[in-house]
Amino acid sequence: MKARLTSFIFLISYFIFSPAGALAQLQTNAGVQYLQCMPKDMSGDFNDLSNTYFLADSLDSFNSQRGVGTLQWKRYRLSPRQAFNLNGYWPVRMQMLDFPDAAYDNDPSLRVMIEFLTPRTARIRMETSPAVPRNEDLQDVMFCEAFKNKLGTVPNLDGGLKTTADDEKIVYQTKYGSIEIQRYPFRLVLKDAQGKVLTQTRHIIDNDSTQVKLLPFNFIKRGSDNSRSVNPVFLLSPGERIYGCGESFTSLNKVGQKVMLSVTDPQGPETDGMYKPVPFYFSNRGYGIFMHTSAPVTADFGASYIGAQRLFMADEQIDLFVFFGSPKEILNEYTDITGKSPMLPLWSFGTWMSRITYFSQEEGLDIARQLRAHKIPSDVIHFDTGWFGTDWQCDYEFAKDRFPDPVGMLKQLANDGFHTCLWQLPYFTPKNRFFSEIVRNNLHIRNAAGGMPVEDAILDFSNPETVSWYQSKIEGLMKQGVSTIKCDFGEAAPYNGFYHSGKGGLYEHNLYPLRYNKALWEVVEKNHPGEGIIWARSAWAGSQRYALHWGGDAATNNIGMLGDLRGGLSFGLSGFSFWSHDMGGFVTASPEDIYRRWLPFGFLSSHTRAHGAPPTEPWLISESFTKAFRQSAEMKYRLMPYVYAQAKDCSERGLPMVRALLVEFPEDPGAWLVEDEYMFGSQMLVAPLLESGTGRMVYLPSQGKWIDYQTGKVYSPGWQHIEAGPIPCVILVRDGSIIPHAPLAQRTDQIQWDKVELKKYKAEAKRCTGLLYKPGDTKLQKLD
Repeated sequence: MKARLTSFIFLISYFIFSPAGALAQLQTNAGVQYLQCMPKDMSGDFNDLSNTYFLADSLDSFNSQRGVGTLQWKRYRLSPRQAFNLNGYWPVRMQMLDFPDAAYDNDPSLRVMIEFLTPRTARIRMETSPAVPRNEDLQDVMFCEAFKNKLGTVPNLDGGLKTTADDEKIVYQTKYGSIEIQRYPFRLVLKDAQGKVLTQTRHIIDNDSTQVKLLPFNFIKRGSDNSRSVNPVFLLSPGERIYGCGESFTSLNKVGQKVMLSVTDPQGPETDGMYKPVPFYFSNRGYGIFMHTSAPVTADFGASYIGAQRLFMADEQIDLFVFFGSPKEILNEYTDITGKSPMLPLWSFGTWMSRITYFSQEEGLDIARQLRAHKIPSDVIHFDTGWFGTDWQCDYEFAKDRFPDPVGMLKQLANDGFHTCLWQLPYFTPKNRFFSEIVRNNLHIRNAAGGMPVEDAILDFSNPETVSWYQSKIEGLMKQGVSTIKCDFGEAAPYNGFYHSGKGGLYEHNLYPLRYNKALWEVVEKNHPGEGIIWARSAWAGSQRYALHWGGDAATNNIGMLGDLRGGLSFGLSGFSFWSHDMGGFVTASPEDIYRRWLPFGFLSSHTRAHGAPPTEPWLISESFTKAFRQSAEMKYRLMPYVYAQAKDCSERGLPMVRALLVEFPEDPGAWLVEDEYMFGSQMLVAPLLESGTGRMVYLPSQGKWIDYQTGKVYSPGWQHIEAGPIPCVILVRDGSIIPHAPLAQRTDQIQWDKVELKKYKAEAKRCTGLLYKPGDTKLQKLD
């Protein structure tokens, strides 16, 4: 008994304290994941011996002018194969056992479609059933309205699309690249404008004769229930690097990783789970792919086979958007489909002061007084979980005993230049006063019996009535004078839930953050026209239209800081222009050294928030820390004309403010290797101090000299050891830049735009350039 108890305690301790990867071992006998917090790994379904495998084999027919045809899929099963006393698997041609056999095809020929939407973008769709699916493009929440409006119209291909066809292949060629469809063996081949193969799909004949190392392009029909899932497989070339996939905290280059694209709460930016996965990526070879699906995807980029991209998709259809170009060009094309981040209000780029949590009206007003008294430029006060009658119990009302006059408080804060943000979440516990109303009116996600799949009532944002109910609650706060709302959580939509949309949780789970972001952003924008903004944690493809998002609950250590930086860079490589993070980390009181080094990273991000376990307020830490906080804040407020102009440029082109070097310097091979420094906009390079010290090694891209923003010292390209200035961070400016500065202001509405100074940073450059965009302007001004 004692031994069994010891084993039980060890087992529980193992699962509680082991990293997220260990949780993957928690399964039921059926192989179903046991814990909701785990991301879905779809790859295991594609080596299940009970499934039937359909391998893409050959084109049956194809109308090259219409871009429509049929593709034959050969039926296989996986059979164990013994060789030298070791068993592997072998795909074996299969004769179906389905009954009645005359009703089904052993090797079905199913529809395939291809169309070029722009000279850089093509859409490829394949079906796995003779039943033609409903076209839901116009209702698809991942697509932006501008893209939907173009559906069904003749695309502008700027120079034309050349189509050729012969007995071996069909080729679609634009001036930026081509897609070749080989008839047999069936392959999709992507080439650049010079004819170089960028990638191509795999066929069964690509395997050698002695061992099957991976299956080619295929879909499965499960032996358990006949459901289908798809598995596009593409070539991964030597030296190839893959980027994107959302706010991923692992290495920016996804080659060698198995990336699980399913929304989860990873409890911070230190594991492979993601609050904000995005089914989009691009390669250093000049192409990108958007997997248009809301179902979970496991993207195996050379993890199980070093020469293949294996996209294990839960979806039963293949719908891929393929892009040609540089990172900037691909991001622009992708965000033309899923939408670009809107330009955000000027005040949002200022300092947000918060902690978990301010509990009263007087506490909030005192924080505002202290910020002004200590001359720390700032624009937003955030009340986290404690503004309700019961902490964490969201009922959309200020606690009457602790907030005796919320409207008066909001007016007083506004008069002193502060906007106000409030926390909330979409989950309602049985003790919440709205619980019964939500259940009675079926505003929640339901289970198979029509009840609740979990103990809480989770709002179903696929239901228009739920959205109206929710927005009415938020609107009441807006009318009191609240400026914006924190869009917390959103990762727990049940996979086994039933949704008003008619879809199950397999397809709605990942859409939940997008629907949640949308519902909240739209009511804020409605009540504050032109100033729509939220502060969200979870996201999916398309959520960039409902900015902005922050990096979650970082640990208060160097790893938490590194995870946030990687996450922000990866997020920016996935179509999101604006992003923030909790300076100093979130989970415990931040050590002063960590917080001090995190400050410039926070202030040189698009949006800046101090938040986490108290104290976050600098005057409660030390006098020297208060000075350091003030220095970083003053730097950003002086740089606000630069920040505002760069933000406008990002919002127009789908570019990130916190920008990996490879976006700005794609021709520099070294820039593709760097993941612990970034461009802040297009002209400033930032290298945070990720460990204690006064300097660090920094890679400087090869296009010209670099000028230290703090000291004026000039550096040559390449690896350099650089000492930080008074602000503990390496901050450099590209030679030939014009960086607009404003006189220091304590709040953004007091910036003197008529006194903006155009500072030139010049070492060897023959001319200087920059951007300027002021409140009220209709377009960016190019400085020269």
